[in-house]
Amino acid sequence: MQSSHTPVTTVKAASSSTVLEDPMSNPSLQVTADHQLKQVEAPVLVPKPGEVLLHIKATGICGSDVHFWKTGRIGPLVVEGDCILGHEASGVILKVGEGVNNLKPGDRVAVEPGVSCGTCFVCSDGRYNLCADVQFAGVYPYHGTMQRYKTHPARWVHRLPDNVSFAEGALLEPLSVVMHGINSAGLSLGRGVLVCGAGPIGLIALAAARASGAHPVVITDIEPRRLAFAKEFVPNCVTYQINPKLDAEGNGKAIRALFGQGEYFAPETILECTGIESSVCTAAYAVRRGGTIMVIGVGKAIMNNLPFMHISLAEVKLLFINRYRDTWPAAIACLKGGILDLKKLVSHTFPLEKAKDALELSSDPRNGSIKVLVVDNVEAKL
Repeated sequence: MQSSHTPVTTVKAASSSTVLEDPMSNPSLQVTADHQLKQVEAPVLVPKPGEVLLHIKATGICGSDVHFWKTGRIGPLVVEGDCILGHEASGVILKVGEGVNNLKPGDRVAVEPGVSCGTCFVCSDGRYNLCADVQFAGVYPYHGTMQRYKTHPARWVHRLPDNVSFAEGALLEPLSVVMHGINSAGLSLGRGVLVCGAGPIGLIALAAARASGAHPVVITDIEPRRLAFAKEFVPNCVTYQINPKLDAEGNGKAIRALFGQGEYFAPETILECTGIESSVCTAAYAVRRGGTIMVIGVGKAIMNNLPFMHISLAEVKLLFINRYRDTWPAAIACLKGGILDLKKLVSHTFPLEKAKDALELSSDPRNGSIKVLVVDNVEAKL
């Protein structure tokens, strides 16, 4: 795709970090507090003790990247200054810092983007995804992976098997989101599951639910092209196009009918992957009495119209997740072993120098993209 000329600026390195003299440039994509995107020439940092320096080979565009650009915030996370975007990433280790003994230059790795403090009570309890002091790549003020070179703690990178590509490695982050949701919801073999939303997370949830033995599996969306892709991606799923003329209860009843007659056959588990209020409400009316709605999608800061008494009287478990924890090894095993094949999700790729084009395409649903990747195929050298 052609792109208009974008001025290249330079972002300064933190004073506490040492800049590496590098013969190659470090192009990156930066979002600003006033909702602008800039092509940025970023510094290349020397890895500190316990860190590695990565050549980022692939970064997936996430809906959160678009939100930070368009609205400047997601809930309490606010873009207050310039920040390099990106957190769904894989790459190659170029250099290791002092004390890193389990990794070496040349290792192919996936990046787990959240760096928790490691000392608070939730970290000590193994729930590091709830750490209040997490430093998450691509969330202001922590620079993300949409750049050629990035330092990252060695603790939070994971080796990729030879049969898992960099593109698949970038998909491990959204897969981890889904896995944490499924693990927390507890799917049952042979029990019905409803997936709300046929975006990238919903499509991964669809494939993962099927691989977990759920049956039947129904997926909803308002966009027919996405449902057509879902049917191609997981042929034995059932699709339902949300009817805008029906309210949440009406759509919920129509979805229930796809699972069979009677309360017993209503979906026991719902994976809500949109975060949209009307979809959560529809899920409340679709789920089996005593069932579970696992909200995986990210929505507005406040929702005011949930059917509280229906949820209460039906003893529906309305659950939520925050990112993931201890999912990367299992996610890698799923790709390595062929349990999941997510390669079809990548609909568009852009070179790093055209990352702005990638974000613009991804932000417009009329373009029909599923997962857009920014890739860097140069051979980076130090």
